[in-house]
Amino acid sequence: MKIIHLAEHRVFEEKGIKRFLLHDSPFVRILNFNLQAGQIFPVHRHPSEGQVSIQVVEGNGWFLGQEEIAISAMAGDILVSDIDEPHGVKADSDMRILVTIAPPF
Repeated sequence: MKIIHLAEHRVFEEKGIKRFLLHDSPFVRILNFNLQAGQIFPVHRHPSEGQVSIQVVEGNGWFLGQEEIAISAMAGDILVSDIDEPHGVKADSDMRILVTIAPPF
């Protein structure tokens, strides 16, 4: 069993998105990304099979998808998609997201 204290990873950087690898195994990868207001986690996709979830832990902004798809996102919201579908995030306020990838690539 492993306990991860998210409060210990509440660090923001002006020069870019702050990334923490919280867990990595053959079954699942969990990352914490912290974005300052206005920062964008660019829309991207992975040429792999599996799924990704993006959970907003703190703040608000937008889940981004292909073309001009943008869905409002606030603390507690979770986006789930296939890993090869376009996904990204834009922060309106300081925002923390928890990304889970299964299986990891």
